[in-house]
Amino acid sequence: MLFKTNHLISTLIPSVPNERQALQEAGETLDRRTQGDWVGQALARKVQSLDEHSIVVVDAVRIEHQIESIRKAFGPKAVHVHLTASSTELQKRYSRRKGKIKELSSYQEVKKSRTESLIDSLKEVADIVINTDRCTDNDVLVRVAAQLDLYSRDTTTLVDVLVGGQYGSEGKGNIVSYLAREYDYLVRVGGPNAGHKVYREEGPYTFHLLPSGTLTSEAKLVIGPGANLALDILLKEIRECNITNDRLYIDPRAMIIEEKDRRFESKSLKDKIGSTGQGVGAATARRIRDRGKKIRMAENIAELRPFIKRTDEVLDAAYAQGKRILLEGTQGASLSLYHGNYPWVTSRDTNVSGALAEAGIAPRRVRKVIMVCRTYPIRVGGSSGPMSQEISRREIARRSGLSYAEILRVERTSTTNKPRRIGEFDWVQFHRSTMLNGPTDIALTFADYLGKVNRNARRFEQLSEDTIRFIEEVERISGAPVSLISTRFHSRSIIDRRAW
Repeated sequence: MLFKTNHLISTLIPSVPNERQALQEAGETLDRRTQGDWVGQALARKVQSLDEHSIVVVDAVRIEHQIESIRKAFGPKAVHVHLTASSTELQKRYSRRKGKIKELSSYQEVKKSRTESLIDSLKEVADIVINTDRCTDNDVLVRVAAQLDLYSRDTTTLVDVLVGGQYGSEGKGNIVSYLAREYDYLVRVGGPNAGHKVYREEGPYTFHLLPSGTLTSEAKLVIGPGANLALDILLKEIRECNITNDRLYIDPRAMIIEEKDRRFESKSLKDKIGSTGQGVGAATARRIRDRGKKIRMAENIAELRPFIKRTDEVLDAAYAQGKRILLEGTQGASLSLYHGNYPWVTSRDTNVSGALAEAGIAPRRVRKVIMVCRTYPIRVGGSSGPMSQEISRREIARRSGLSYAEILRVERTSTTNKPRRIGEFDWVQFHRSTMLNGPTDIALTFADYLGKVNRNARRFEQLSEDTIRFIEEVERISGAPVSLISTRFHSRSIIDRRAW
């Protein structure tokens, strides 16, 4: 229920015109008469008929006496949330206001009221303070709801699953590369439209089909039945990484991408939705459409036969032996065919449930879900779909202190080398991703974009104060600890805060 104090003013003083200045003056008159008690008293009468579990929002309190009146009436149930923003942002918002109330000519006129001029001092007595700069209305709603513990935070416990929490390119490869040595089996699904870049002293390496921990561990490698394989890319990775047939297992039911699949996507989808044009979606469609016809699967390829084995049997044996398994998802939660912004989506479900299905792993076997997110999410350049608040690379450089040239060099896609679009951290999108994936842990990447100083941090407390506050809010909204923090693209760049 929404309780607006300006409506209450009109009720208590019917003669007041529906104008901003008149309402300000009437509110100040009521405050002098009642010492601010008029808000709490009216609210108490209003909620008498409501269910005890109802949520009531009061918009808005203006002086400390009003706050104390509500606290006195409702005790610990009352929570004072103070929203703040810069003067520049408030001026912009005021100029865009449209409603039934006749507004003053400018925000500066509003601030001439003594009560209005002192409102920001209420943050000193607030239970929760949220800076709403760079936020949409829905961002603020999500952040407040999380602070009030209104979101459920179900977690699960057993195989560890790592997925992207945004639109892909979150830095999953480097996180997997770091974690890989702790596991006996590394499992990969998806297709060559996702490139996972890992750090090497001799230069970065991008994995499109093999697990990203291939070079940093001795773990067995598994490619599940839901994968789409570009034969040339897969054979190249096997050769470059010196993979033997006693280490790699490819499910016989994995789909082979044909040249015609690539041609189809290059002609029809690259410009329309920002597709990488790797043929993954077209191959997936053929897998459904051409049932009953001859299509090539992994088991039909002579070069792959040394690696072919039913991966459900491989994994079942691993479970029996108590082996540790890391399942590496690809792309990001908001590119999901079912849960993303259609039609700017990929051809599969990119969330935990989709990755498990493609790998053939039962949900009850999952121990940890690690969701990787960037401080500034990206989308592929061009017509790749909506972003909440798109900003420029030059603005990222200005805020972070990093060079513009470096941002330009880094922000290109791993598969197609396209320039990326960059946006503000989207709290609404992030919250949706946490609902879809139920992460037990968050891995936060590109901490250096919040400040170049973070590149020198080797421990959590060495991060900038703004970064620590950002991480605390990510934890509040997700209900999961930020257990891994990547401060730069380097093998020793990850701050590890895990308790497991």
